[in-house]
Amino acid sequence: MVRRSLRLMLDQEDDVRVVAEAADLPTVAQQVHQHNPHVLVLDLQMPDGSSTEVIRRLRNQVPETEIVVLTMEDSPLFAMRALEAGAVGFVLKERADAELPEAIRMAAAGREYVSPQVACGLDAIRDAADADGLSARETEVLRLLALGYTNAEIADQIHLSRRTVETHRAHIHSKLRMSTRAELVRYALTRHLIGS
Repeated sequence: MVRRSLRLMLDQEDDVRVVAEAADLPTVAQQVHQHNPHVLVLDLQMPDGSSTEVIRRLRNQVPETEIVVLTMEDSPLFAMRALEAGAVGFVLKERADAELPEAIRMAAAGREYVSPQVACGLDAIRDAADADGLSARETEVLRLLALGYTNAEIADQIHLSRRTVETHRAHIHSKLRMSTRAELVRYALTRHLIGS
């Protein structure tokens, strides 16, 4: 149903032509090799494999095909992972009708597009990682801690074990030389990881 809706929407765009569809990741790879599209729109939650690995593999095998990720995941960390794997676009499914055509056009021109709802958080993660030596994962954990989430809630939200979140939290405190949540909240505010 989602694929059909997307196809109907994209077929209405004068400068976009849908050349193939796929229901799983092996078929995605097969269709890309067969059709060599300018742009691949890829759902992060497709069955039969890791979408991130497929992005990485296709960037190596078919570098002329740009990749736009379509997802329900609004985490800047997921966007960062997809872009680091080789995608040039990251569009939230809830905004596909308004943003996907533009993301496809920008991808075809080799330019990055990230849904505005995610872009600010992604920029903040990139800036904090560059400035303070935190990894992208640690920056995302810091952001969620500053928003008041517990270790268990963070683990559930970004698909980690609670022990891994605790380890990231210890690294954050150590790297930033901060011991309280209040200090982390102030830090996150100054780095624009959370709103003021």
